Amino acid sequence: MDGCGTLWLVVGDGPCASALDAVRTRRDLLAELDRLRVSAARGRGKVRLSLRDLAEAAEVPRSSLANYLSGRTLMPADVLHRLVTALGVTGPQVEHWIAAWERVALGVPRPPSPEPMPSDDAPPVQQRTEREGHVRSPVSVGAAGRRPAAAEDLRFAVLGPLQVERDGRPVRLGPRLVELLSLLLLEAGRAVPAARLTELLESSPRSDGSPATLRSHVSHLRRLLAPRQGDGGRHGVLVTVGRGPGIGYRLEIDPQAIDAGRFEQACAEGRRLLDAGDPARAAAVLADGLALWRGPAFADVAERAYALAERARLAMLRRTAWLGLARALSELDRHGEAAARLAAAVATEPYDEGLRTELVLALYAQGRVVEAAEVCREGLSLLGRRGVDSPELRELQRLVLRREIPAGTARAARQAPRPAMPLLPPPVAPHWFVGRAQTLREAVGRLGGPEGVRCELLVVTGLPGVGKTSFALRVAHAAAGRFPDGHLHVDLRGFDPSGAVMTPEEALRTMLEALGVPPEHVPDGLPGRSGLLRDRLAGRRVLVLLDNVRDDEHVRPLLACLAGCGVIVTSRSQLRDLIVTQGAHPLTLDPLPAAEAEELLVRRLGVDRVRAEPEAAAEIIARCGRLPLALSVVAARAAVHPAFALRALAGELRDIEADLGALGTGDGPADVRAVFSWSYRAVSAPAARLFRLLGLHFGADVTAQVAAALAGASLAEVRPLLAELARSHLVSEHGPGRYAQHDLLRSYAGELARTECDERERAAVRRRLADHYLHTAYTAERLLWPHRDPIELGLPTPGITGERLVTERDALDWFTAEQATLLAAVPWAAAGGLLAHAWQLAWTLTTFLSRQGRWRDLMGGQLTAYEAADRLDDPRATAQIARDLAITLTQLGEHDQAYAHLRRALELYTGLRDLVGQAHTLLNLGWVDECLDRHEDALRHDQEALELFRTADHKIGQGRALNAVGWDCIRLGRYRMAIDHCQEALTLAQSLGSGSGEARAWDSLGYAHHHLGDHDQAVDCYRHGLELYRRSGERYDEAETLCRMGDAHQAAGRTGAAAKVWREALAILDDLGHPAADEIRAKLTGPANA
Repeated sequence: MDGCGTLWLVVGDGPCASALDAVRTRRDLLAELDRLRVSAARGRGKVRLSLRDLAEAAEVPRSSLANYLSGRTLMPADVLHRLVTALGVTGPQVEHWIAAWERVALGVPRPPSPEPMPSDDAPPVQQRTEREGHVRSPVSVGAAGRRPAAAEDLRFAVLGPLQVERDGRPVRLGPRLVELLSLLLLEAGRAVPAARLTELLESSPRSDGSPATLRSHVSHLRRLLAPRQGDGGRHGVLVTVGRGPGIGYRLEIDPQAIDAGRFEQACAEGRRLLDAGDPARAAAVLADGLALWRGPAFADVAERAYALAERARLAMLRRTAWLGLARALSELDRHGEAAARLAAAVATEPYDEGLRTELVLALYAQGRVVEAAEVCREGLSLLGRRGVDSPELRELQRLVLRREIPAGTARAARQAPRPAMPLLPPPVAPHWFVGRAQTLREAVGRLGGPEGVRCELLVVTGLPGVGKTSFALRVAHAAAGRFPDGHLHVDLRGFDPSGAVMTPEEALRTMLEALGVPPEHVPDGLPGRSGLLRDRLAGRRVLVLLDNVRDDEHVRPLLACLAGCGVIVTSRSQLRDLIVTQGAHPLTLDPLPAAEAEELLVRRLGVDRVRAEPEAAAEIIARCGRLPLALSVVAARAAVHPAFALRALAGELRDIEADLGALGTGDGPADVRAVFSWSYRAVSAPAARLFRLLGLHFGADVTAQVAAALAGASLAEVRPLLAELARSHLVSEHGPGRYAQHDLLRSYAGELARTECDERERAAVRRRLADHYLHTAYTAERLLWPHRDPIELGLPTPGITGERLVTERDALDWFTAEQATLLAAVPWAAAGGLLAHAWQLAWTLTTFLSRQGRWRDLMGGQLTAYEAADRLDDPRATAQIARDLAITLTQLGEHDQAYAHLRRALELYTGLRDLVGQAHTLLNLGWVDECLDRHEDALRHDQEALELFRTADHKIGQGRALNAVGWDCIRLGRYRMAIDHCQEALTLAQSLGSGSGEARAWDSLGYAHHHLGDHDQAVDCYRHGLELYRRSGERYDEAETLCRMGDAHQAAGRTGAAAKVWREALAILDDLGHPAADEIRAKLTGPANA
């Protein structure tokens, strides 16, 4: 050996994948390793490589390697990885070795040896002779009664090199059949055009790719997959679709017959069991799913473009399953098994920081500190060779070596954990994406490609409806393998017809939450969010798709956070500044060439129908401007009416275009608008009405319930209408039960609503929509804070009941899904004259947004609501919103403005003789006084509030006021009096079941005991309060209590414990963007903690 790191060439017969698949014991593994050692030696002209050579290759001491090779100790996965790589193993074969090691480590039993099936190397006639009794005649096209192959008859394995079993015995496939079957499996259940399969064969070596060759291969494959003779008349699984030039082939199999389908089911079931609190069953299910993997998915066709997206998707699922299994095992205190699983995962994905971090934590939980630190060191070394630094991994290594990771928690090692990133949305279905092959190759080659042609920023521009998003998704999926750390997709809504463009701040929040940052941890403002995103993406290769950008200024603040990432930007604008100043590579999409536009129609309508009327097809293409969006809408209607002649459809388009006349001045090309009008006129009258009413909605999408509110109909009535619109491509169901429209379609629907609906109808629609959101949001708010004093809503429009929410979880899920729409609803309602709805909607958002620390978002809605209440001339509404706004301003440190709003609220409540309103406002004034260190004023306000609550017999208010008075007494040095008041508040809160009131009382009691010098009692009280705050998700209050707990530890001389909880508090306050963070930072940098 010439030195460390030398690569030997393996010659002769090294271990093959099938031999490695049979490995189950340590002896099996060592035998295969010995064969590899001999093969590598031949490459160097030696009989055998020495132990010294091998030890240098594996980067381990000779004594350790001797121990491994003797079988006394199982060789660690990372040592095996280095050794086989040095011995010449490359690519997917390395993963076969690691998979074999994992089976040995986990004790997977040896499978029975099946009887082999005939090979496809034998000619078809010979195979027929060998198994004459098992060959069936090809099934005729259109035969009735066909069913997918049952899982027990045929099994397909794609999680590794392709394997097929029929009746438990392997079917041997040659390289060309592997190529064909891999593509058919990827498209299982869908017809694959013969032209596409022929093109695939043309690109394969030693194949002429002629139609006759394809038919021969298909016939051969069909025989290999044919059912047994006498099997109940069941048809074969490979069926012919269509005739003549439009012929294709479809694989009809049960999804569970494919190992990838069973793996996906295991992942979903494992997640469900974990969420249900059943880690034991989750671990078993996920382990079974992961055991299906034998190497990289679709390993035989790894370089084929058609397999890239599916391989990346399955790899991400596998990563998620590894992490889920480790979590389940850790919850069961089976840390040794978790470490073994994670070690195999890290050996397979050595550059994955998330997997490596979980392995470190699993080892640390077992007390294996040295090994945990070594895993960190190895990761830093590997990343360093790529020129990547990982501050997070370096900090984790430091914490491990100092033994500062609290037992039982993985998150304590990282203040901001970075979970697996989400997949991109699925690419557009094969029906609709055609052509653009050269542009696609150019884009994929540029994005993250080799030095010299690499470009980290692609700008895709073109006309509305030209297919920019579909193209960008195709590029993103094809290039996903070059960005192993995750993928993000954000729709910036730059041309949204409602004008609700996503701001850079909102886009940053969307990305941070997609990366796993809890909503309450997202800072306020552009600088804080930009900094956190940069931190999250530091050292990572992530692919980001920024869709529908309005202009250069819209996207520039985001690009500043994405250094080192691959970025695709789509826009109708040219974005010349990005090209000049950012070095972006521009790609302009033109309308499809006529031939590719015809291919789109062929894929949807069939070649016979299109080529039977070439002139009509050409006219349709021309009148659609060769734009994919318009062609898709036309094809949808033509597909729904197969008896319609294309010339008749072309004539209708011609007439519509003449009728529209000057409509080309609207948003979008005139030919697209003509197609929309034609399709709109073709649907039923109720569906057409719903389509135009959708143009009055102000959000990005709607649920079926919202559509029912728009139409003033029941769910049972509206669901078929949505389905009809979806069939006509006038809406799309982009998520379960959520419907959206292309910007051009929304704009067209809005025009129709303005021209075909009179003002009375539009006003009724707005009222129904506002009632739906308000009454649902009110129900959700009451579930989140049942002890909050209610407000009085007006009666909803008859038939509007809102969505059914029963539990607090239902409320949180609904608010999370609708928060952007609800924030937009406040100014929309105010602008439409629905002033009561505007301020009441803002009221309903208070608890949800406060829990998340989204005070600036909340303040924006409250300012609009305050103006609406003033215009309404409703003093009670004005007082309520003034008080809510003052609370938000206090959280943001705007005490003078808060005080002014509270004084006005108090005047209004006094004029209304509303004792409870006065008392709440006095408590709020006391809080502002306390923030400004005016403790006597605070005590006076809080005592007045207590008396008013007692007069009104308002128990919850009494508890709050008692605690506030107790707090004021602490600040004034009256500790015994404080404890009396706080204890009374605690008892009252517990009797009422008020968790937040109980938490505040515990916090105040802790503060009082601290000042009395009873620091242990103080810490115990704080712990009770923290448990309640964390249960309710009140992050700011949690941070305040942590800060005071740190003070108690510090006063007791426990400096390390103080610093620990202060750091927890600082992390929360920094995430919330709260000014109190500076005070905590000063504590941590003070002399005692220096």
